[in-house]
Amino acid sequence: MTWLITGGAGYIGSHVVKSLAEAGERVVVLDDLSTGDPARVPAGVPLERGTLLDRPFVDRVLRTHAVRGIVHLAAKKAVGESVERPLLYYRENVTGLQILLEAAVEAGVGAFLFSSSASVYGMPDTDLVTEDTPCAPLSPYGETKVTGEWMVRSAGRAHGMATACLRYFNVAGTAVPELADTGVFNLVPMVFERLDSGQPPLIFGDDYPTPDGTCVRDYIHVADLADAHLAAARRLTELAAAGEFRDLTLNIGRGEGVSVREMIDLIREVTGSAVEPQVVARRPGDPAKVVASAERISTELGWKARHDVRAMIASAWDAHTREPVHPAPVQPSE
Repeated sequence: MTWLITGGAGYIGSHVVKSLAEAGERVVVLDDLSTGDPARVPAGVPLERGTLLDRPFVDRVLRTHAVRGIVHLAAKKAVGESVERPLLYYRENVTGLQILLEAAVEAGVGAFLFSSSASVYGMPDTDLVTEDTPCAPLSPYGETKVTGEWMVRSAGRAHGMATACLRYFNVAGTAVPELADTGVFNLVPMVFERLDSGQPPLIFGDDYPTPDGTCVRDYIHVADLADAHLAAARRLTELAAAGEFRDLTLNIGRGEGVSVREMIDLIREVTGSAVEPQVVARRPGDPAKVVASAERISTELGWKARHDVRAMIASAWDAHTREPVHPAPVQPSE
């Protein structure tokens, strides 16, 4: 069985490719390389460069590689940008997914795994967020993820595909230095960038109803996240083979909250920095606390996170301080 991994040249996608390929799964990557790096794709894994908005291209990729399972990660994901350019996000994230699902149905794909996000929950008023917590996204990005989940489940039920929607919480760390997060959108690389420039890390508000007044989040190591994708892909393969076209919705987190101040203090400890953080005004829409319940994924897949927060920071810092090292690049298919 061949798995198509859309967005497989990106930070999370390349880790998923690594996890599936090392487990013996046949994989092919589809990426428009707008943010992905072809050097992230390991030797021997085909790379198809193009957009999901091009239906003939998508049809050819599915046909050429005899794809029978899809892991869909390709998407625009900057919350602030989604507020400024909502139509771009709906076109890329929703229309692109619609085209991919239509092509998948026609190609007879039996398993479809969708990369969702904890952003679907918005500002939940609960200690632990379960998969049954109501979805109330606060941004167009979150709205596209909720819409994507609806589309995937509906298509699966109507056309006989086993489906899974994986709701990521806060992803950090790296499995190997060459696959590190090079963007500056998440807390850990944002703090690294501030420390590099000799500026204090920023804390956006310290008057939240939490123990130290700063926001509390659930952080997950990207290697654990990738292993969760492998477990979900194999479960979907089993379900499709048995003709059981179930739809799974699963949180991916550790079930443990860490405050922003605690996280920054740990980053300072790991990096040896003495620079004190600076408290600035709250950012609009930041919920006080979002921590996953990870019980359902443990029950459904037997999966549990293995890495703690210190391991996430240490792996990211090790990669950040090294000279770039990349695997042998793969030539895109024509």
